[in-house]
Amino acid sequence: MKVSNLTLRRRLLWSLLFFCVLFGALIIRLAYVQLGLGSELSAKAEDSWRRNIPYSAKRGEILDRNGTPLTFNISTPTIMAIPVQVKEPEVAAQALSPLLGMTQEKILKVITKKGSMIEKLQPGGRKITMDLAQKIRDLDLPGIVVAEDNKRYYPYGDLAAHILGFTGIDNQGITGVEKKHNDRLLGMNGSISYLSDAAGRLMPGSSERYVEPKDGLNLQLTIDKSIQSIMERELDQAMVQFQARGSWSIAMNPQTGEILAMASRPGYEPGKYQEYASEVYNRNLPIWMTYEPGSTFKIITLAAALQEGKVDLKRDTFFDPGYIKVGGATLKCWKRGGHGSETFLEVVENSCNPGFVVLGQKLGKESLFKYIRDFGFGTKTGIDLNGEENGILFKLSRVGPVELATTSFGQGVSVTPIQQVAAVSAAINGGKLYKPYVSKAWINSETGATVEEMKPELVRQVISEETSKKVREALESVVAKGTGRPAFIDGYRVGGKTGTAQIVVNGRYSSTEHIVSFIGFAPADNPQIVVYTAVDNPKGIQFGGVVAAPIVQNILEDSLHYMNVPVRKDQLTKEYKYGETPIVTVPDLVGATVQDLYEDLNMNFMLTKSGSGKNVVSQAPKAGSRVERGSTIRIYMGSSEADEDVNKAP
Repeated sequence: MKVSNLTLRRRLLWSLLFFCVLFGALIIRLAYVQLGLGSELSAKAEDSWRRNIPYSAKRGEILDRNGTPLTFNISTPTIMAIPVQVKEPEVAAQALSPLLGMTQEKILKVITKKGSMIEKLQPGGRKITMDLAQKIRDLDLPGIVVAEDNKRYYPYGDLAAHILGFTGIDNQGITGVEKKHNDRLLGMNGSISYLSDAAGRLMPGSSERYVEPKDGLNLQLTIDKSIQSIMERELDQAMVQFQARGSWSIAMNPQTGEILAMASRPGYEPGKYQEYASEVYNRNLPIWMTYEPGSTFKIITLAAALQEGKVDLKRDTFFDPGYIKVGGATLKCWKRGGHGSETFLEVVENSCNPGFVVLGQKLGKESLFKYIRDFGFGTKTGIDLNGEENGILFKLSRVGPVELATTSFGQGVSVTPIQQVAAVSAAINGGKLYKPYVSKAWINSETGATVEEMKPELVRQVISEETSKKVREALESVVAKGTGRPAFIDGYRVGGKTGTAQIVVNGRYSSTEHIVSFIGFAPADNPQIVVYTAVDNPKGIQFGGVVAAPIVQNILEDSLHYMNVPVRKDQLTKEYKYGETPIVTVPDLVGATVQDLYEDLNMNFMLTKSGSGKNVVSQAPKAGSRVERGSTIRIYMGSSEADEDVNKAP
């Protein structure tokens, strides 16, 4: 069939229109790709061509409360290779091998890899010294790059190790606050980048681009380096003296919850953590260890009984025969034969178990366990450190007469040291339970400006100020007259409580293994610091008053001097038992004659005399000093006319 010319022309017209529309659409699409997506596609292309040589950000420093760096960074460059740019691999491997301590074969394997990736020469090229980095720069080997890097440095060895923690090879936090706050400490890495083709060759006309690293924030802790050093010194001495299995201690400001020091033994050095067993650096004992607290827990029973008005410490009395029978069980006092008739203040001073059983019975299980939980036991304190444990309390439904009795003097419950410090702080600071914390502020590492400051966090009011005052006074009496006398500090009002807890071994209480402890605070009328110390299985005498109280005394005394807390005269007079040496005041001897001296000293002191003359013109120690009875006083004799010319003795 013959097609007409008109039909052909129509077909040609439609074909023309179709191709015009098709080419128009293609032109529009090309224009959209070129103009609309051009920058996006160019960026994607550039990303595929770009290679980065990393420059590590500086990890934020960790400072003590006074700004002293407890850890900082030191520059440790890393050697990297761009295989396709290495011109003579054998020559490069031969030159690098002795410097990096790697075999030529291992280096060759890295620098001859196919592809355009940047490779690290490890392990020998990771985090090297600046001197070694300069030697490698001087070799001027094509394709071998010295990249900026750094590593953590802990200038004080094992000081505050369990708080600080440590970092891994890539500067990531592994334990402690290094892990807890890794994201804010880490910062953001920078780089030097360049464009290369698929084979890794530099693209003609391209230039390097530098992205500056953003350093991490500095973290200021509540820890005081000086108090931390005092504490760790005492723990080290205790480990040697008592050949203990372990020991731990916490110092806290009871008015805020700020941790001033925290340490445990055995310790480790964060910079050498590989040399220690994992259980040593993974277990921060002051927050991880759970055990029966013993008599330090009696503070909670005491506070609850006083708050509920169940006892008048000075008027109410109790007769202690050395034991008490409860629910078919005989619960003994630590003193064989008991303390006899005593006021409940003396029950506290003597740490008398039967007397505290009676206080627990007066309260009843509902009331006692309510206060125990209100003081924070049975739940984590929420301290900003990893690894905190809960502790274990009896379920109220399972508390019978015996469980009530044993709980009242700290047996049968399991608590952590940090729970005890927080709870006792609440008992003595006016009744306020604060959340303990170790992070004080975040600081911009470049400007020094404070980015964020952490504030004390009040959990709840547990007891009244009036009750808290009574608790403080009772615990001050424990240190002056009771089992806490070894913690007495002349010139400072100190309160505290001893603790001696049996350790459960194979389901039974051991008669030979104990955790002994002491918690003390000062000044007793306005506490500024509370210190808890425990020693695990000390050899020899295993009593908190004998082992732990002197440790706390030393920590408190040195810390109070360091904190410039003034010496006081209005403290309770210490009662001395047989064998203890009393503290006496040095009299003013200047102007006295020799005859006066021997009449007035009443055998309280020994004398050494220097110089000639009838009268004392100088003395050491100075008048008013407090020393042990029997101490020696050095006196300097002269004539009264020469008094003004005599230099006082030191």
